[in-house]
Amino acid sequence: MEKKITVEDIVEVTRGTLIYGNKDEICENFSKNTKEIHNGDVYIGFKGERYDGGKFYEEAFLQGAKGCIINKIAGLDIKHIDGKFVIQVEDTIEAIGEIAKLKRSKYDIPVIAVTGSVGKTSTKDIIYSVVSQKYHTLKTQGNMNNHIGMPMTILGLKDHEALVIEMGMNHLGELSKLTNIAKPTIAVITNVGTAHIGNLGSRENILKAKLEILEGLQDHGFVVINNDNDLLYKWQKENEKFNVITYGINNESMNMAKNITYNDNSSRYELYPDKYKIDVPVGGEAFVYNSLAAISVGKLLDIPIDNITRGIKNFELSKMRLDIQKTEQGYTIINDCYNANYDSMKSAIEYLKATEGKRKIAVLGDMLELGEFSKELHEKVGKVVAENDIDILITVGSEAKNIANVAQKNGIEKVYTFENNKDATDKLKKILAVDDVALIKASNSMNFREIVCSLLQH
Repeated sequence: MEKKITVEDIVEVTRGTLIYGNKDEICENFSKNTKEIHNGDVYIGFKGERYDGGKFYEEAFLQGAKGCIINKIAGLDIKHIDGKFVIQVEDTIEAIGEIAKLKRSKYDIPVIAVTGSVGKTSTKDIIYSVVSQKYHTLKTQGNMNNHIGMPMTILGLKDHEALVIEMGMNHLGELSKLTNIAKPTIAVITNVGTAHIGNLGSRENILKAKLEILEGLQDHGFVVINNDNDLLYKWQKENEKFNVITYGINNESMNMAKNITYNDNSSRYELYPDKYKIDVPVGGEAFVYNSLAAISVGKLLDIPIDNITRGIKNFELSKMRLDIQKTEQGYTIINDCYNANYDSMKSAIEYLKATEGKRKIAVLGDMLELGEFSKELHEKVGKVVAENDIDILITVGSEAKNIANVAQKNGIEKVYTFENNKDATDKLKKILAVDDVALIKASNSMNFREIVCSLLQH
């Protein structure tokens, strides 16, 4: 099948209007940022909170774009530029979804979609490493997992033989749109926790939202689930419609990790029923689960077990997801400041506990989008801090004070609370010493990158 997309194709699927340009022009590379455009790219102008990117179409052309797809903007005078094209659409977000759907339809390849309350990005990374042992594979970069990022990933398909994508959501209906664009052949659900419970109201609604990924699953496709998650375990017991592959540590599953040995920065286990030794190059239970998901996918794609184990052993994490950096001063920073919810906080604190170091320091900020459950879930994090005997706890933000209060009540003596990142950073710089390990974690909008950058420059 012809995999190329033309201007005419885009106009047709988006119901857009070709203002000027060659309808037979081939559109191969797409960009949403005028500062990152390469020669021959097609620029897509998205509407943000403060501006409409379509207004920058001339700048895109100056940077080398061959064409632009923009919204209809009142009063915008579109200048004719020779050798270029401009397509106007009602909504560029809807348009990119339709273009990505068209692109996806041209590829008869394995498409693995990953969702879950926690662990999506790291699970995607390890699955990619395994699938790459057999196929030339494209994956979601970083966490581009939303209604813009995921279609942009699909538009990056060229001579690829497999695609591994991440799907995120905050509300009901969002995964439904994404999965009907991506049309996965394998859907992976890592867990159902409490992320976005403030928007969705209950874990049962979160399960409902995650299961929307199955709406786009191709005929004879497979669902890979963490069988130790209570809601997924219950769902698969009652499921009669889908081909389900289970993995786990505790509940009887098709792919199981037994005789696990946790080391400071790695783990090893025996895979059952294969009785194969699996080495995971990142410590913590969460990455045992991630590797089991990757093994499950690898087996479905008939990747030899030796290649699967090699893929797991050599996988690399996306940055800002447990990005571990040793500083010149001799202490270690675990940078996990992209996002936070109860499940990922728990996993990161357990990882901190397992990491080799003199003192374990947790720098934790507010977890957002938890609504009426916020106080309860922050307090639960405080209990996790205490259960893991963290030496020093520093919190930033009004909600995170609940972490501090409960941790202190449960025996953590050195607890410091701050209202802003600067004060927390100043305190950290005073107390950090050689061989200490500091975990830096909060919801993205807390901007904990400031703390990390300041420590690395210290």
